[in-house]
Amino acid sequence: MKRSPDLYLEDIIEAIKSVFIFVEGMELGDFNNDDKTASAVIRKLEVIGEAAKNMPGDITNRHDGIPWSYMAKMRDKLIHGYPLCQHSCRAPRGRVD
Repeated sequence: MKRSPDLYLEDIIEAIKSVFIFVEGMELGDFNNDDKTASAVIRKLEVIGEAAKNMPGDITNRHDGIPWSYMAKMRDKLIHGYPLCQHSCRAPRGRVD
């Protein structure tokens, strides 16, 4: 049985909240040197991407300002171990309301 889009959205929101908790108070250099935190953040990014991949087209089309495809592609890169930036990516941006 396919999961409800509401559950996928909940997965995304909860993963984003977790990422903000994980990196709270950290400088980018601290993050880059903390494999445990970086691994936890990467795992949550994978969850976000997997949920984005499973969102129905009618929802992604209605909310085309959300980078659904980017989230899904990032998940693929992380899961398959493509070289990204060895944790020294941009600092997390955005906000959770």
